Order: sequence, then structure tokens, then C-alpha cells
Amino acid sequence: MDRAETGRAGEAAAREFLREAGYGICDTNWRSGPYELDIVARKGDVLHFVEVKTRREASLTPPSAAATRRKFLALKRAAVHYLALTHWPGEVQFDLASVICRKDGTFRVELVEEAMESHW
Repeated sequence: MDRAETGRAGEAAAREFLREAGYGICDTNWRSGPYELDIVARKGDVLHFVEVKTRREASLTPPSAAATRRKFLALKRAAVHYLALTHWPGEVQFDLASVICRKDGTFRVELVEEAMESHW
């Protein structure tokens, strides 16, 4: 599996994890102009913007290391645009799905809720 395939498979694993945890998936790989969101999910009255980071098990850095301040700022801009288009009236939360692709091809997903705080 190349890097792009690993990323797509990691996003699929994250979506399945979220579904099993009771989230409704609203959008995946949402794009509008320069804006991009991996997963937009809803649980209760909260809309979750979930950034997915996938790494192979033997990687030197954990997936969470890729969730930088710069990435969060891009995620926040995309979320603001998404909210303007959808008119979401409720609360929002920024989460991180940290996905490890094991050598046997299975995935371990860890959801870090409120991984990034926003001070609108």
C-alpha cells in the first residue's frame, strides 16, 4: 500500500470507528475552493470536525505529530466556511482521529476529542 492508499484506508477506518461510537457522518473529504475537511460528523447537538492522521506502525513519528498549529488554522478556516454554507446552529468541536496501520493491514484508531481548541 502506498502513502495515498494508506491515508484513504485510514480515513475509512476512522469513519467506521466514529459510526460504531454513535456518530453520524455528515461529510467526508469535503472540499470547497481552497478549503478541505476530512470528516464532518454529528453526535447529539455537536458538530465534529475530525482531522484524520494516519501513519504506518513502523513510522518514526506518531500521527498526532502531524496535527500542527498551521494545520489547525487551515482546519479552522475550512470549518468557518463550512458553517457559513450549512448554517449549523449548534456547537462545534475539533477532534483528531489518530490512526495506526498495523503490519497485518488492520488499523488502530484513537479519537482525541477537543484536540484543538477554538476561541471564536
